[in-house]
Amino acid sequence: MRLLLTGAGGIAGAHLLPALRRRFPRAVLLCAGREAVAATDESLPLDLAAPGDLAPLLRHARPDAVLHLAAQSDVAESFRDPAGTWAANLGGTLALAEATRAAAPDASFVFAGSAESYGLSFQSGLPLAEDAPFRPANPYAASKAAADLALGEMALRGLRAVRLRLFTHTGPGQTARFAVPAFARQVARIEAGLAEPVLRTGALERWRDFCDVADVCGAYCAVLERRDALEPGVALNICAGTPRRVGDVLDGLVALAGISPRVEEDAGLLRPTDVVRVQGDGARALALLGWAPRTPWQDTLRRVLDDWRARVRAGE
Repeated sequence: MRLLLTGAGGIAGAHLLPALRRRFPRAVLLCAGREAVAATDESLPLDLAAPGDLAPLLRHARPDAVLHLAAQSDVAESFRDPAGTWAANLGGTLALAEATRAAAPDASFVFAGSAESYGLSFQSGLPLAEDAPFRPANPYAASKAAADLALGEMALRGLRAVRLRLFTHTGPGQTARFAVPAFARQVARIEAGLAEPVLRTGALERWRDFCDVADVCGAYCAVLERRDALEPGVALNICAGTPRRVGDVLDGLVALAGISPRVEEDAGLLRPTDVVRVQGDGARALALLGWAPRTPWQDTLRRVLDDWRARVRAGE
């Protein structure tokens, strides 16, 4: 099996490469991007901003599956540069999907979509299944929703698309642009005596459906194992189904470090539009993939904090 991965430099991609190696030891791993990535068997100089070059590269690569994780995933950046976000998340996805349909028509196209696409639909307060309407509340979410819908249509024209709608996930190696690693970095710096005992946060009275990145990688592997049985265009929520209060996540990290900081809300970290409670319904992923998250949340927090302790010691 030949597996082509985009976005290997992101949090999920960095963990997915070794997960694929463990689960599919005979697979040929191809990494697509402008720069070579270690731990892959082949690198493909693929530029999603140059769609005319994609089909010839895919004919040469001969993938059995394309795992498309590359994206502009920073919500704050999407407000600063909505056009760039749309170009990356919709334009890049469509270009790669069209090239896959033309040059590797038998390949599965596994899309890293986002639960952000549901957006204001979460205001119902109920767990959302895959038939919930898209009501995106920021440019990132809108771009992901548009790509998701486009791939659903392309599946009617032969693309073997699998649309994963990923809920919030975290783990070691994640940038501090996201809430859990941002908390962990501050906690590690306070613990090391490098910062005053003050934690600056966004809104803490929010509930999010968190997964460990290792479990998300397990979902990708389960899709690959069952790809021939999945209906083209199928959408799957990848979620825990149990929302956690963001303030409790912070408290958990503080307790692990044994510190007593002051907490201050930073207006600069608040979103212009937001929802209070996010909760997914993962029944379809369990039924079709046999997938559900397995990692205890306390283990996730400990791994993220230990990662930031090491990064702080290294001067990050």
